[in-house]
Amino acid sequence: MSSSRKDDHVRLAMEQETAHRRSRDFDDVRVLHHALSAVNVETVSLEVEIGERTWPLPFYINGMTGGSEFTGKINQALAIAAADTGIAMASGSMSAYFKDPSCAPSFTVLRDENPHGFLMANLSANASPEQACEAVELIDADALQIHVNAVQEIVMPEGDREFEHWAQHIEAIARAVDVPVIVKEVGFGMTGTSVRTLSSLGVAFVDVAGNGGTDFARIESARRTDQFSHLNGWGQSAVESLIDARGASRDTGLPLLASGGVRTSLDVLKCLALGAKAVGVAGGFLAIVRDHGPDALIGEIRTWKEQLRSMMALVGARNVDALTRTDLVLSGRVREYAEARGIDLSPYARRSGTANGGTHE
Repeated sequence: MSSSRKDDHVRLAMEQETAHRRSRDFDDVRVLHHALSAVNVETVSLEVEIGERTWPLPFYINGMTGGSEFTGKINQALAIAAADTGIAMASGSMSAYFKDPSCAPSFTVLRDENPHGFLMANLSANASPEQACEAVELIDADALQIHVNAVQEIVMPEGDREFEHWAQHIEAIARAVDVPVIVKEVGFGMTGTSVRTLSSLGVAFVDVAGNGGTDFARIESARRTDQFSHLNGWGQSAVESLIDARGASRDTGLPLLASGGVRTSLDVLKCLALGAKAVGVAGGFLAIVRDHGPDALIGEIRTWKEQLRSMMALVGARNVDALTRTDLVLSGRVREYAEARGIDLSPYARRSGTANGGTHE
């Protein structure tokens, strides 16, 4: 059942991908152009500090799959691309391994093909500390993603129905493992309230993982005989989540990652400018590697790298941190969301500190 469900997830996710799903809230984020703010492209660094490690790129392959022979082949292709480009990557949920240890090769292939890269293991908040330690060891992971997915579980025919223990489990796991713990949604977003709660549990990062990308409520609904489509589109976008969680991140010192509906290098730039330390990409990269293989994904990652560096030069940001001083104009649904939540967006448009623009060191 678990192996079949993993294959179903990929198939249904790709059906969504053919519809070119993308969070339209990215269109409500405009980067203000200052005509004389550009710097030389060669002076721009894409490196970003993630915990005690330095990533060469501020975007990464987010957790997607594993647990069957078919998904193992996808993981192999993703890992080949990661090894070639130096991009960090995450495994899909490894819960299948604890139900059927014979599927371990679909996960260990990630380290086999990418022996020196930054690799994140992935488990649900139902995992025990012992399972968390074993998952990290299995793929020699550099970090552990704990995904929270109450919406998906509710719609999933065989899903969990008990969630109140999640915070206790997350705290226990963070104490048990010797790598940084990243708590991530699976596409329904985060609020500042959630981030404040997570800050007390000992986690190292939060991936706000908003909607607009792969919709796991829609996927699980399609697997039911009595479709539960009422929750399709549930939650907040990555843009809304970053705006909502910004104050909590600043107050607690808990860094944010972002994902959900990221389809272009400009989407990456906008997330970074909104305060994400790095940006996860899943469905778009999955479609490329499934249809065209690892070489095509390697080419796409290199293209994103050069595009992002060029756009950072355009706005005068010589490094990723400097993007948080780039002027942004926020409108549409994003502004409506912020107003309903009592969040003042006007400072975003004046962050460069000068009416004439300028470079951001």
